[in-house]
Amino acid sequence: MSKISDIMPRTQPKPFPPLQRQMAALGERLRLARLRRAYSTVVVAERANISRDTLYRVEAGDPAVALGTYLRVLRVLGLDKDLDALARDDELGRKLQDLKLSSPVRRKKRVTPPVAQTNVGAASNIRNTRQGRSSGDS
Repeated sequence: MSKISDIMPRTQPKPFPPLQRQMAALGERLRLARLRRAYSTVVVAERANISRDTLYRVEAGDPAVALGTYLRVLRVLGLDKDLDALARDDELGRKLQDLKLSSPVRRKKRVTPPVAQTNVGAASNIRNTRQGRSSGDS
C-alpha cells in the first residue's frame, strides 16, 4: 500500500523574489564553474552522487533542492572553501551584542516583606496609641 507522500509531490512555498534571484545567480555561477573546468554534467553528477536532473535543478537555482546537494556540487567543483566565508562577519549580530552589553543593568523591583501577624492585644494597643489613649485607659 502506498502512502500519500508517495503519490502527491511535496509543495514548496515560493521564495521571495530577492531570494529567487540569489538562488538563480548561484546556480549560474556553479554552471559556469563547471564549464570552465570542462566537466560534463555526467561527471559532476556522478562525483556529487546525484542525478543529472538534480544537477540541472542546482544549476537553475531551484530552492527546493537540499542545501547538502549544493554543498556536494561545490565540493566537486573545488569551491567548498568558499563556504567558510558565509556569515563569517556578522556585523548586525555584533552590534546587537554590543548594545546588550553596554545597556545599564536594571535593578529588580524591591519587594516589601509581608506584615507579620500580631496578637489581638498588641493590635488594640496600636489602635489606642493612635487615638491618643494609653494602654491603661481602655
